[in-house]
Amino acid sequence: MNESFTVQNIDSVSHKKIVRYRQDNQCHLVDDTLIQEVPVALEYNGVAYTVMMCTPRDLDMFAVGFSLTEGIIDHDRDIHDISIQMSPDGITLSIEIANRCIHRLQEKRRTMAGMTGCGLCGTDQLTHVCRVQTPLENHTTFHVQKLDSALNQLKQSQQLNQLTGACHAAAYLNIHGEPEALFEDVGRHIALDKLIGWVTKHHKQKGVVLVTSRASFEMVQKAAAGGIEILCAISAATDMAVDLAERLNVTLCGYCRPGQANIYTHAERILGLNQ
Repeated sequence: MNESFTVQNIDSVSHKKIVRYRQDNQCHLVDDTLIQEVPVALEYNGVAYTVMMCTPRDLDMFAVGFSLTEGIIDHDRDIHDISIQMSPDGITLSIEIANRCIHRLQEKRRTMAGMTGCGLCGTDQLTHVCRVQTPLENHTTFHVQKLDSALNQLKQSQQLNQLTGACHAAAYLNIHGEPEALFEDVGRHIALDKLIGWVTKHHKQKGVVLVTSRASFEMVQKAAAGGIEILCAISAATDMAVDLAERLNVTLCGYCRPGQANIYTHAERILGLNQ
């Protein structure tokens, strides 16, 4: 049994002098810990694709998850190599993919610079908004009461957020409610991409994903692309997210707090409900 989330070493912060004001009308010059936010350029087989603002950790998992949720690859086996180059301007992720995937870049290549990690910004046609079309199958169930302990551990395990107060997290729970992995990032979409990269690499699709943000259209789409049947969010869902979850056979839960949850779609996967 996993006693806590698997969290990578904290190495994505900086320290700066700030003036801290408190209600006692006293100002203090103190050292503050800030989360790092850097531009990360993704290129495939030497072709520039996009730039995302990320926290510079777990970038190998981000490369896998982003490539999968963007529809560039079908499996992590389609990635042959990942290299990371640092420069004063940021980071470049050079991703070598299978030749059969290269033609997709010509269809998907975008010129935008993503400022929030949103995978829709820069999409140039409305018909390109929904990338995932095939509904998921039914392999996963989850008991609603298992959420409580997972939520408690989620808060305790967000080490980077405890230091900086400025990042989101995405966690993987197995069907027993045991947390197995957690990824943090300044961007909620990026945190989810990193987790989906881990899920794909470890063949862990029959579990639950818990995120510390709202459940938007793009979050549902990413979960479906990663084969995740149950997506739970701390905050609410948008109407477009609910519509997409209904169509893609994703169980979408929001306002997940100790002792409560809103189940928007496909509640049959959630056990322990007295309906």
